Amino acid sequence: MLLPLNKYPSLDVHGETRDTLYTVIKEFINDNIKLKNKVIIVIHGKGSSILKDELHHILRSMKEVKSFYLHYWNQGVTVIELNI
Repeated sequence: MLLPLNKYPSLDVHGETRDTLYTVIKEFINDNIKLKNKVIIVIHGKGSSILKDELHHILRSMKEVKSFYLHYWNQGVTVIELNI
């Protein structure tokens, strides 16, 4: 699915560590569930894929997440669909 990145709530996790990523992501997801946003975006960058891999590991274990995938044109962005 091709989404315009500026249409949805986004979180930039550049500078976060693997240890702090869970807390930041959990709060972002909970806030957007309260706001009834079905689609959110996390910007993790391309780099060495450490943040991307950790983010995807976290998302797989969360029941609030319906699905997630890398944005078609920007592989440094993960699009998340929430269970609302």
